[in-house]
Amino acid sequence: MQSANSYITNRFFKVFSVLVLLGTWSATAGAVTLINGAGATFPFPLYSKWFFEYEKENPNVHINYQSIGSGGGIRLFLEKTMDFGASDAPMTVEQLSKADRPVLHIPTVVGAVVLVYNLPGISQGLKLNSNVIVDIFLGKIDNWNDKRIKEMNPQFSLPDLPIIVARRSDGSGTTHVFTDYLSKTSPDWKKQVGTGPAVNWPIGLGGKGNEGVAGLIKQSPGSIGYVELIYAKNNELPYAAIKNQSGYFILPDLTSVTAASASFLKSIPADFRISITDSPGVGAYPICALTYLLV
Repeated sequence: MQSANSYITNRFFKVFSVLVLLGTWSATAGAVTLINGAGATFPFPLYSKWFFEYEKENPNVHINYQSIGSGGGIRLFLEKTMDFGASDAPMTVEQLSKADRPVLHIPTVVGAVVLVYNLPGISQGLKLNSNVIVDIFLGKIDNWNDKRIKEMNPQFSLPDLPIIVARRSDGSGTTHVFTDYLSKTSPDWKKQVGTGPAVNWPIGLGGKGNEGVAGLIKQSPGSIGYVELIYAKNNELPYAAIKNQSGYFILPDLTSVTAASASFLKSIPADFRISITDSPGVGAYPICALTYLLV
């Protein structure tokens, strides 16, 4: 694990060193080059570590990254108020047409979107499939003792407790990934709600950023929502095992996330814009995505 992290970090250093040398960044203040970026909250914990480590080795460069969501990152990038953007959702053809120069999507990492929950007495082990997830987020399943949830989780005495749905209120690549998965697995979701960084949610409380959704879950018994895996870990929130295409309930970890990307990355397009949700791999966690730097 350490060697993999070192390899990724070294690759990151090389990418940023090349971009600084190419002079694509902001004017320098004194002897310090200021690089401004904004966008996805999905990879923010990792980017923060990378930027910190980069600056330790390159003290003449300061990287200022605003974790505002993928939608905001794309908007500011197109407005040229930022040197680089960051997004979990690849830019659309329409968005790319608004740029006056070629845009590169640089994939940095593969991550997982998880279903976190706050159920008194159940700290781990919940299982869900896409049909149940869809009906929860459509408001058709509104109580934790629903028979369809109980059938998948006979080991638990599920409480008679209303389900509180938490979702993003801002334009979000995490939302794009989650709704992309639901659209792939449910014709009803695709028809009624669809895929995108911002959708017309039938129900739910909105939180800004992955941080906001994690905060809502933590303070609301009976709640369920979606965040990037590291936000679940940082907030000590349990997350569900999700049934994949092959019929296995899979938890996200290094192995299952790698398995999710493996089949897709064999035929990745030249511009790197690709969806890797609902992977056919036997051991694949089904709600995974690449996240990108936009330069």
